[in-house]
Amino acid sequence: MVSLSWKHHTLIQALISRGPLKEKEFQSIFTAVTGRNPGAAKKIFDKYLLEINKELSYVHFELRACRDQYDGQVCYGVVNTVSDDQSKLGTKYSVPQIAFFKGIIEAIAQDEAAQGCISGFDALNIRLENQLPSEASSSQQQQAPAAFKNFSMSQKDKTLDELVRDKWLCRTSEGNIGLGIRSLLDLRSWFRNNDVPSCEVCNEAGVKADLCPNEGCTVRIHKYCLKNLLSQRDDKVCSGCGKPWPLGKVVEAAVDDEEENETQATTALRSKKRKQRSQRDSAENFSSQASLASSSGATRRRVTRSDAHLN
Repeated sequence: MVSLSWKHHTLIQALISRGPLKEKEFQSIFTAVTGRNPGAAKKIFDKYLLEINKELSYVHFELRACRDQYDGQVCYGVVNTVSDDQSKLGTKYSVPQIAFFKGIIEAIAQDEAAQGCISGFDALNIRLENQLPSEASSSQQQQAPAAFKNFSMSQKDKTLDELVRDKWLCRTSEGNIGLGIRSLLDLRSWFRNNDVPSCEVCNEAGVKADLCPNEGCTVRIHKYCLKNLLSQRDDKVCSGCGKPWPLGKVVEAAVDDEEENETQATTALRSKKRKQRSQRDSAENFSSQASLASSSGATRRRVTRSDAHLN
């Protein structure tokens, strides 16, 4: 058994206390803890993760990485690999809240259009009556239906906010409800068990993906996987049916990404210039005040000496 150092424990604690982290943020913590840059020392970074996972496996946990299907960024998080009654007791959510969440997950994951989201209106109108787990106890089966019926719209709305805050769900740029990064990390086996179609490229659940437009072809590919795939191949065809894949959406997405990156860079540059200008103004103001104070002091000294001479 490998003995983990305080550095390993710090990385684990960072993910448990903060929840799933974007790759850039997690790597920043790794650099601060180990003094190594994951980009330049990838083997060392991978070695740390391997050692952590070897120890976590004894308690049925795993440090896992996956891509956020809404922005394509890699995220890291610690997940429970066993779903048993004991682990379920640790949740802070009530039975109706869990049923509500399950209904939303099913509505999003089983969407044949693979849009990856539902409207807030549709989410609030999810029916809870048929969401009771089959393994629930007899007492729960008697109490749950009444609890489900009394679960009001305001309670659903509050639960939505909690699920978004805890990263089980997310709000898209259009204001719809999508899967949060915690769900994408934690529900990998659930997606497989419920036959959610996978991405043709990375084999992860294709919750939000582009579909082959040719009738009869069931291929779906994440947008970021599709961009990488088509950039590496001369033949822009579907791997399933062999027919040309429409490039319009891919090109449009690439343009949007470039514009977003340019906007972020411009915003950062403006912010930096404002900060520099503010610092310069503060320095000039301080210098002016110091000069004024020095001049005032010299004037007072001259007046005092003149008075002394007259006396």
